[in-house]
Amino acid sequence: MATVQLFLKACLIMDQRVNLKWWLHFLLVCMLFGMSFGEVRYILPEEMQRGSVIGNVARDLGLKVTELDARRARVVAEGTSQLCELDTASGNLLITQRIDREELCAQAIVCILQYQLLLENPLQAYSLVLDIADINDNSPVFAVGKIQLDLVESTVLGRRFPLEIAHDPDLGTNSVREYKLSPNDHFALEISTQINGNAYPELVLKKALDREAQAEHVLKINGIDGGNPVRSGTASIHIRVLDANDNVPVFSQQVYKASVPEDSAIGTVIAKLNATDLDEGLYGEITYTFSHLSDKIGGVIEIDPVSGEVRLSGAIDYEDASTHELDVQAKDGGGQASHCKLVIDVLDVNDNKPIIEIKSASANVVENSKPGTMVALINIYDLDTGSSGRVTCRIQDGVPFKFVSEVKNYYMLVTDGILDRELQPQYNITVTATDAGSPSLSSVKVLTIVVNDINDNPPTFTQREYNANILENQPVGTFVMKVKAEDIDDGSNANILYQLSKDTKSEVSSFLTINSDTGELFTSLLFDYEQAVHFQIKVTARDGGDPPLSSTCTVNVFIKDQNDNAPVVLYPVQNTGFIAEDRVPVEAPKGYLVTKVVAVDADSGHNAWLSYRIIKATRPNLFMVGLHTGEIRTVRAFMEEDEPKQTVVVSVTDNGPASLSATATVSIEISDGLAVLNELFEFADASQDSNNLTLYLIIALSAISALFVLLISGVFYFKLCRHSYVYRSNNASLPMFPTTYCPPSFTDLNRCGTLMKDERYDSFLTTGSWRGDFRFASSTDTDTLKQRSAAYQKHTLRRASTDRATLKVRAGVPQPCYVFQ
Repeated sequence: MATVQLFLKACLIMDQRVNLKWWLHFLLVCMLFGMSFGEVRYILPEEMQRGSVIGNVARDLGLKVTELDARRARVVAEGTSQLCELDTASGNLLITQRIDREELCAQAIVCILQYQLLLENPLQAYSLVLDIADINDNSPVFAVGKIQLDLVESTVLGRRFPLEIAHDPDLGTNSVREYKLSPNDHFALEISTQINGNAYPELVLKKALDREAQAEHVLKINGIDGGNPVRSGTASIHIRVLDANDNVPVFSQQVYKASVPEDSAIGTVIAKLNATDLDEGLYGEITYTFSHLSDKIGGVIEIDPVSGEVRLSGAIDYEDASTHELDVQAKDGGGQASHCKLVIDVLDVNDNKPIIEIKSASANVVENSKPGTMVALINIYDLDTGSSGRVTCRIQDGVPFKFVSEVKNYYMLVTDGILDRELQPQYNITVTATDAGSPSLSSVKVLTIVVNDINDNPPTFTQREYNANILENQPVGTFVMKVKAEDIDDGSNANILYQLSKDTKSEVSSFLTINSDTGELFTSLLFDYEQAVHFQIKVTARDGGDPPLSSTCTVNVFIKDQNDNAPVVLYPVQNTGFIAEDRVPVEAPKGYLVTKVVAVDADSGHNAWLSYRIIKATRPNLFMVGLHTGEIRTVRAFMEEDEPKQTVVVSVTDNGPASLSATATVSIEISDGLAVLNELFEFADASQDSNNLTLYLIIALSAISALFVLLISGVFYFKLCRHSYVYRSNNASLPMFPTTYCPPSFTDLNRCGTLMKDERYDSFLTTGSWRGDFRFASSTDTDTLKQRSAAYQKHTLRRASTDRATLKVRAGVPQPCYVFQ
């Protein structure tokens, strides 16, 4: 139906005076169209406007219009330029460029353009054949606008003079059909048909010339084609009347035939023309010229004007034209001329490599594609003919692809194995096309196949577990560390977002925040080493795939201690308005233990190491304090001028980088009512080694004479009680360690603090233990002999429990601390 409609359109444009030969040609085309399978043939006139509709391809092929967009339908040319396109919205085939039949097919009787309609998913190809019909769009043109003729006045009546023909690129009735000569008295115009079938205008002398009457005649000749409307071309004829030149050149043949291989070298002689003239002298000298040469052949073939040899002056190509018909003129010196035709057949040789054209829009394939998935569509053809035009193609071995061909000259590249983008993201497929010529020619083209990614790999952390250290008291937003995960996928599938895992404990998840793009962790609150020394958090890395994949890592955060707690004095209790007094015998010797300043630091490690120094005293150089023990001892024996009440201010400093300190005010009363044990005086000036040796001897002696020691201790105890050597006080007046100095938050998580976990402290002071020490125990004991025991005088602080991992003062009812003097 489309063919009939287009034929009717062509008929309206073309001349109605169609000869029988054209009708036979058209019927033959229609018969070929009726016998073809899988192709649609359209007949259309040349020079149609851009955007004109050639035909509805969807209707003619039985396709649905909606399929065209869905299956990415498109029209591709086979070896020619793209002169039409498919409107997928309507299914119409539209003109996109100017179609000039003479430019495309020159003088060929049939002008056929071959196109392919390609559809994908699944791949289908249909052949589209455009038969370009000629219209009268060219005017006849004479090779020269001015024709020179020299005639002798003795020329006999009826003499014929062949003239240049007018050239019209159109065919059939649109070509030159007649010639007209301007009115004159001496000449008439007649058309002569030669052996080759071409019609030449000839000037016929009807009236005798008289050079003396008219030496020059100027005529005009019109070449008129048979188109509708008609077109014409004009040339002028200038005739000079000369003396007698009554012989014209005569060719030995009316038609010369020659052949030349298309790969012949420049300068190759194709043919030699021969014309003779019976005249002598100037009238017998013959000059050979081409009557008309087209633009394509003008720089390829030349003729020697003297010898008549026809040579190659450029490269001649069989694919441009297989046959060339040339009109040759032989003119003598008197202006007489004759014509012949030279037919040159170009012999095809295998001089064209196969052409490889990629017709698919893209060469991408998803990595999980099944075997047999089409990746690319390739058109391979050869401009040569015969065996030289038969092409075979192949790809290299070792790639998961193969060629499948279902349409002539079209090859589908399909998958032939499993693809994995992470192993190989792209393939460079080398397509080799080889023709069957001798020798054969090959073409190679590299096709890059990109393997598109799918989300088949989860993010992977560079470490399964990270450790981070951060100082306590750092401001909110302090950078902690950066976790990093990698995803070997590509594109959005490799875009990683970080977040705190839902598996993290709820009370810990608020400790840190994370930058979802970079994986950087920042603090979201202030950390206190004394509250927590370590916590664990989990981070999840999730990619941007659909569905997304994720993995988790563990981050261990260790809080490092800072010196942010000043020492706290536990004893003596520094209550406002009241400071407990420590009593010391006036007979106390040098080195006598008066009391001990007890302080704690909630920090850990070096930050909790305490140093004691006297910064102020009522009487300088009377008392000294142990640098690390806090024990206050006498520097010398008391003298009468010493005040009975002494005040000593002790500075307690920790060992932090920026040390913190506290002060303790100690009130000491020198009393002569207290006795000093004489048996202990000998140890006043002994060295520490002697002290230790004495302690070991006392322990050994106590172990051997346990019963004796117990008896003596009991007697001594009752004796002291009878003489009131022990100072007693009710609970209300005894100094105690207030709970404010022992908050429940005191915790030594590093096992290096000055207070121990889960301990309650009771204290007492012996009256004569100048070598002794305060003892913190779980119960109160006033056994004086027991206090004199070296086992009770060795250590200042005793741990009451076996668990010494952390320090924590229990909250609850405070236990009173007693001091005995």
